Amino acid sequence: MSRNFNDDISTPEKFVVTLELVPGRESSGRTIDTIHGISKEAYQDGRITAVSMTDNPGGNPALSPDALGRKILDIGMDVIVHFTCRDTNRMGMESRALQLAHMGMKNILALTGDYSGKGFGGRGTPVFDFDAVILTSMLNDLNMRLIKTGHSEIFVTGCAVSPFKYTEAESWVQYKKLERKIEAGSSFTITQLGYDIDKYEELLLFKKDKGLDIPPLASLYVLDKRSARPMHAGRVPGVHVTEKLYQKVMQEWQNPEDGRKHAIERTARLGAVLKGIGYRGIHLGGVHDSFETVGRIIDRMDEIEHNWQEYYDEFREDEPNRFYLYKKPAAVTGNIPSANSIKLKLTENCHYLFLRTAHDLFFDKNATFAPVYKRISSSLDKNKKSWVLKRFLEDPFKKIMLSCQGCGDCGIQHVGFLCPESGCPKHTRNGACGGSNNGYCEVDKDKLCVWVRAYKRMKKNGEMEKLTSELVPPRLWELKDTSSWVNFHLERDHQRDPGPPKKAAKAQVAKS
Repeated sequence: MSRNFNDDISTPEKFVVTLELVPGRESSGRTIDTIHGISKEAYQDGRITAVSMTDNPGGNPALSPDALGRKILDIGMDVIVHFTCRDTNRMGMESRALQLAHMGMKNILALTGDYSGKGFGGRGTPVFDFDAVILTSMLNDLNMRLIKTGHSEIFVTGCAVSPFKYTEAESWVQYKKLERKIEAGSSFTITQLGYDIDKYEELLLFKKDKGLDIPPLASLYVLDKRSARPMHAGRVPGVHVTEKLYQKVMQEWQNPEDGRKHAIERTARLGAVLKGIGYRGIHLGGVHDSFETVGRIIDRMDEIEHNWQEYYDEFREDEPNRFYLYKKPAAVTGNIPSANSIKLKLTENCHYLFLRTAHDLFFDKNATFAPVYKRISSSLDKNKKSWVLKRFLEDPFKKIMLSCQGCGDCGIQHVGFLCPESGCPKHTRNGACGGSNNGYCEVDKDKLCVWVRAYKRMKKNGEMEKLTSELVPPRLWELKDTSSWVNFHLERDHQRDPGPPKKAAKAQVAKS
């Protein structure tokens, strides 16, 4: 009997186990044979709902998950395909989605993706035409088209979330982006990897607080010294391994047999605790050789799940200077959202206030002189003189103030009046990616994440609720090197009236 991920995740009493497999940089051979063998054993075991196939993890080239996933689907095992925005533009992504639908693979984990790694001849050009929110919206739109043409099966789209952020700005923006993903059509979420049970619980508290009825799966990993080293060093975006845990793993793996036993036990204990606190399933990674390890982990979870509370404190990291969205004082019942003061440089605040004031005066369609600006823009455009405005006023001003890239479809108002094109290597317009570390960018590690800067600016001025408060449409590339000022007033850019909002077309998923 074939597995069905959507059926299992839609069944409240079902604890779902999915298995993440990583294709290598080869079209056939030992790695591919091993993945196929693990998938076959997973199907025969009967306790695994689906295997997930990564999409060029780390930004490095690997066999497409689509081709390998189709072979696994033929075994009877359901497949979750990772779908990133890094390597193709919107046409390529829609084409790939249609291909996946044709192949029968409709469980999608929509991801912005890691930054580009090295391919033939060096580092490839990252595309990032979409972010994960817009990709989810595109898949939802495709779902509605499928429904109209009589298809009964549609995409089941999930998203990633990284609770393991330890600054206020990163945590807040990460969760707000989760809300946007759900609004866009996400039906389930999978966490990034960490070992802090308070952060795992934080996600559940946020879901409850906001009334988000989306089933969460928690990522687990069979941690060995080979994987712990780059995770601890911050070379795996979004993953968190503390110094204390890293040293413990290094000590355990001095003897490989002992190390393996400890890794399996740690994974099983964390899995049992996560099931106990209310997660709907686990997403297991780090299995590269055989299915035996997975079987041992699940067997051990079954043995200890009745007394999972005994292992809870093992995963409380309790390190200083960490931010948690919900504090739990011993003397107070309930969960209280944390509220920390924000320190902001005077120059940063002045930059924000100046640009916000300019925006309110010149780029608000309800402003007193908005009709005048529109007439001026129309006249410049009609007489083909908008380039004069751009070259002699707009470009000098915006290059000095924003390092403007001349996209012609300005999005600074969505990012605390910072440029998402020049300020973010992934050009995200719907909140931060999951790769930041202690507030700093995944790619430019000596620079604060532009969304962290935006959060600090807007909270300082009591406007943080405006940040990532709505889905921002994708950039319009046809406007590149044209005047964004004229485009705004003539309603050519992404801020034009989009019409009535579309309702997300999801496969049925029960409330968690």
